[in-house]
Amino acid sequence: MKKFHQISQIALLLFFLAYLVFFIAFNTLGGIFGMDEVTSDSMVKIMLGGLFIFLITWLAGTMTLNKMTKQLAKKEAEMHELKSKLYDLEHPSPANPKKQNIPDSKVNPESDESGIKPRQNYTD
Repeated sequence: MKKFHQISQIALLLFFLAYLVFFIAFNTLGGIFGMDEVTSDSMVKIMLGGLFIFLITWLAGTMTLNKMTKQLAKKEAEMHELKSKLYDLEHPSPANPKKQNIPDSKVNPESDESGIKPRQNYTD
């Protein structure tokens, strides 16, 4: 579809360039095609032909863009999957995760969390 899109763009360009040159040089080229003068009927046919080629080109471009977007989404999903596998290989999780020893924090009025030992009173 991408190749068709490129070809249709070139065809559209050539179509309008050919008719631009034709109408600029109509006095000399008109007799070759058997046209004495340009009528509105012939202009409508030419413009409808150009519109038809333009719509085909636009449709091909849209289809190509959608296809490329889908391919990009698939590639990104595959990339994320590979990244996660690579991370798992680099950082293996242990089979039995170690449980952290969390001391039971019982409320003790003498305990101080500042790290300073409490004063001891020695009486004789």
